[in-house]
Amino acid sequence: MSFDAEWAQHKAAALAQQPSPAMRLNHVPADAGVPGSPAGSLVAGAQSINGNANLLIEIAALLHEGRPDGDASTMARAPRAHADVSAEALRFARFADDQFKDTINLFAALATKLKTTGTSFAQVDDGTARSFLDGILDGGQYVKPESK
Repeated sequence: MSFDAEWAQHKAAALAQQPSPAMRLNHVPADAGVPGSPAGSLVAGAQSINGNANLLIEIAALLHEGRPDGDASTMARAPRAHADVSAEALRFARFADDQFKDTINLFAALATKLKTTGTSFAQVDDGTARSFLDGILDGGQYVKPESK
């Protein structure tokens, strides 16, 4: 089977699964009751959010431990290699180091943002629980078990 034929087959199968031709974000069905639909299945908790933040920090630390060796391009320097090769190897080494540092910083920034989100989530959750209890205490009425 050619690529074009296989692509047309997959495209037709995907279109057949869509309930309507209207465009939706990531082609996710709008109805949460559809089997296999991710709509309405996202659950977040402070523990999960903080766990993901810790995982990002661990990934950043592991990447930092395995960082590229600064002397990796030593063998490509003049006089061992041509001056043009040496210049390009040095340029690539600097570029790779810059990309590496950007990746580490990105993981650290995402982890910080997740930690802040987890803290805010806990504060909102705590505030909701407090307002619920305050509502019960303010508007509730004690009834003795014998009086029921």
